[in-house]
Amino acid sequence: MMAPAHADGNRVECTKLSNGTLCISLNTSPSRIEVFYNKDGGGTITAHLGFRSSAGTTYGAKKTISAHERANSTWNISYPCRPYVGLLKVDGQGTFETPKADC
Repeated sequence: MMAPAHADGNRVECTKLSNGTLCISLNTSPSRIEVFYNKDGGGTITAHLGFRSSAGTTYGAKKTISAHERANSTWNISYPCRPYVGLLKVDGQGTFETPKADC
């Protein structure tokens, strides 16, 4: 029985927030970084999803996210093997982070 693709190292990391779950996924086929937020409850927010590594921080377009919605941003890039942190930058609330994902 084969392990799921995300079981290699810690390519997927998530953190539980008060109104949802924020995750980062480092994918290899094709090479891309995905950050997603599953919002379970609470009011509507305006936010940017992004990621940070030793090379800097990148954010996607601003999104409006309501309860029971999933928002995601994907970067189809070839990325070096280093730790990456998923980010959720919420207007008026600050920035929330995932644990470090690594290949």
